[in-house]
Amino acid sequence: MSAPARQVTSLTNPLVKAVRALHQRKARDETGQFVAEGLKFIIEALEFDRFPEVLLYGPEAAGHPLLERARKATLAAGGQVIEVTRDILAKVSRRDNPQAVIGVFRQVFARLEDLDPAAATGWVALHRVRDPGNLGTVIRTADAAGCGAVILVGECCDPYSVEAVRATMGSIFALPLVRVDEADFAAWRAGWPGSVVGTLLSATVSHAEAAYRRPTLILLGNEQQGLPPDMAALCDVNVKIPMRGRADSLNLSVAAGVMIYAVTN
Repeated sequence: MSAPARQVTSLTNPLVKAVRALHQRKARDETGQFVAEGLKFIIEALEFDRFPEVLLYGPEAAGHPLLERARKATLAAGGQVIEVTRDILAKVSRRDNPQAVIGVFRQVFARLEDLDPAAATGWVALHRVRDPGNLGTVIRTADAAGCGAVILVGECCDPYSVEAVRATMGSIFALPLVRVDEADFAAWRAGWPGSVVGTLLSATVSHAEAAYRRPTLILLGNEQQGLPPDMAALCDVNVKIPMRGRADSLNLSVAAGVMIYAVTN
């Protein structure tokens, strides 16, 4: 029989405050940690040998076999397992209807030089993406299509924000994330063995008609401005996704999904 978990019931407990603070980028940057909510997320993490540093759970989750698996894995990795009240879960998640399990994990970023272009047919780079929901959805889509990594170029929003992590639906653990400035990306891109493909409203070639050499690296601009000229110049080909209705553009995550499946099919 497993030993009882430590219990915390006070909303002013220092650990509760520290976990709640991870909603702020400053706290995430200072600690290198982030929050993932829900038992599904925790189990996804374990599949990739990512273990919570802190595991919080409410009474309604007690006894669940997957929670017991997560509890054992957390303790074996040196993490803390704490039973908390529903009020604490609501405060930590900033939701009235919180998940019953919350994990605090260590952020992980890969390096450009450690990526193996031959490991996947499709790769994604995002330039100065601003919306965490879009970013999380792109990460999820890239994972679903078997892409090699998501590369964040320039000043992007934080992939480990609570909003972005929620949108990944667990894919935050599944593929490498890279952060790089424009100059280092341009230097690394010069050695890319396949096609680098940008999306531009002004392009004349349809995404469905362009020839892509694998591995294919997709480069997308941000939600407001798209790809600036210096980034578009790094691409072997710039393409457009045809607009057949009244809308003149697609949401970034939708455009990314169209492009990801165009180059990986």
